[in-house]
Amino acid sequence: MPESSESPSTVVVSAADLARYIDHTLLKPDATAQAIERLCAEARQHRFYAVCVNASRIELCRHQLEDTEVKVATVVGFPLGATDPDTKRFETEAAIDLGAHEIDVVINIGRIKDGDWKYVERELIDVVEAADERPVKVIIEACLLTVDEKKAACQVVVGTGARFVKTSTGFSSGGATIDDVRLMREVVGSDCGVKASGGIRDTATALAMIAAGATRLGTSNSVAIVQGA
Repeated sequence: MPESSESPSTVVVSAADLARYIDHTLLKPDATAQAIERLCAEARQHRFYAVCVNASRIELCRHQLEDTEVKVATVVGFPLGATDPDTKRFETEAAIDLGAHEIDVVINIGRIKDGDWKYVERELIDVVEAADERPVKVIIEACLLTVDEKKAACQVVVGTGARFVKTSTGFSSGGATIDDVRLMREVVGSDCGVKASGGIRDTATALAMIAAGATRLGTSNSVAIVQGA
């Protein structure tokens, strides 16, 4: 279900169904191995779609989640998106070698502001190629973009073969909003998934994001969200 790029026709209400929308996330720089193991235990218990961690924790997560359906996602160019394309490509290749199932890459926001769309497109194509058919989610950091920039970024993402557009890193000045999710869904149509991430802390907000068009949710409050359902 979360692999689909289509919005659900009805709002999900069961905890089990809601869990399959969630990337259970821990990207704090001070996250310990013990905290990552707890993240994985919660993901196993609630059957979240994936865990999302920094690349140095991929192998630990793969070990903890062996023989489960839970995927391991990691971040590239995180959280600023300002590294050069070769670095993002190398990060992606290294993450795949470590066993990552999905890649969440931060778009180059400064190049968007420059209007350098060829650069942005080429960089994302490189990441998609390096991911070797694994799903790539492109974080556009919507809080830093104008409406026109959001629309253009979404259009570029669809053309690169990435599977999702994603609202936010959760490390900038704002997180996911209903308006941004709705706008992103309108632009990408059924050609791409939409991941809402950043500031999703309760069940009502999670369901509202899904109703607006999100097909995946990134949150560190996953347990409370599914318990609330």
